[in-house]
Amino acid sequence: MRQFDFKSEYSKLLTPDIVTMLTAIHEFRGEQLLYIEANKDTLEQLLTIAKIQSTEASNRIEGIVTTRDRLEKIVREKTMPQSRSEKEIAGYRDVLSTIHETYDYIYPRATFILQLHRDLFRYTGQSIGGNYKNSDNVIAEQLPDGTQKIRFQPVPAWETPEAVDRLCSAYEQALQDGNMDPLILSAMFVLDFLCIHPFNDGNGRMSRLLTLLLLYRAGYSVGKYISLEKLIADSKETYYEALEESSVNWHEGQNDYSPFVRYMLGIIVAAYREFGDRAFLLTKGNFTKMERIREIIKNHIGTITKAEIKDQCPDISTVTVQRALAELLEKGEIIKLGGGRYTAYIWNWKE
Repeated sequence: MRQFDFKSEYSKLLTPDIVTMLTAIHEFRGEQLLYIEANKDTLEQLLTIAKIQSTEASNRIEGIVTTRDRLEKIVREKTMPQSRSEKEIAGYRDVLSTIHETYDYIYPRATFILQLHRDLFRYTGQSIGGNYKNSDNVIAEQLPDGTQKIRFQPVPAWETPEAVDRLCSAYEQALQDGNMDPLILSAMFVLDFLCIHPFNDGNGRMSRLLTLLLLYRAGYSVGKYISLEKLIADSKETYYEALEESSVNWHEGQNDYSPFVRYMLGIIVAAYREFGDRAFLLTKGNFTKMERIREIIKNHIGTITKAEIKDQCPDISTVTVQRALAELLEKGEIIKLGGGRYTAYIWNWKE
């Protein structure tokens, strides 16, 4: 059975680029704590946005979708889930809330992981929730011709309970050592969890929820305010490439964690930067709603849709967004691209 030795692998990961990202994250964390302390009530808006985006994005990666209106109502608990997809979305919402509110009391141990997985499927009526896989599974890629390519063969079903116990014990021992950065350890843990692939379904969603849990427990709460799941979904191909690179020779204990660690640290850096931008608009700029929309478009790289603007400003009505866009277009400050459902906007830097 695969052994888990975080200590022996850790020193290999302290490359200059990884250390630079760690330093940046530590600095961002200090800045974020000051923002939160001074503007806790105002930042509640970011909490709501992130919860909606996280629930939508993490499920979308797995092909679990519903309409935008239905999703928002489910996340805000304004309606009951109806379809199979909506029931799984509601389960993710609940587990995400549990982690947000009680992470200090949820330990990275098999018992808690099983309980979170149980709640992920609580509305579906399926018996798989809270139980390890009962047959061997594979991580496969769907090819254009409809065939499947096996990308990774996870741990056999009969070895799974012991593998998860070993992983959790090794992680806790590494944390207790006190000499290893929890940001690196968290990414290593998640990579190993995905390689074990302990469940019949829900492994990807559980890996993202566990990422948040481990980061919160280590004092990195940016995922509460900026959706890490959305950042992952928006770079899904890179995510899968990093996962595949880091899983080569995993069973033999000779895999390279660095591609996945680099990817996850990059996601966290991006989240902290986005937090700084959004927090400034909410707390420091004293902007009107019109000015906030203007700044969002101006500071956005590439095109942005009306829906994406609404994601960042749930407190601003659709009518107000439309009015602001019309006014910015009339002034020539933005350019409209496409039409109908494909309409997008971009800042006019030539003006």
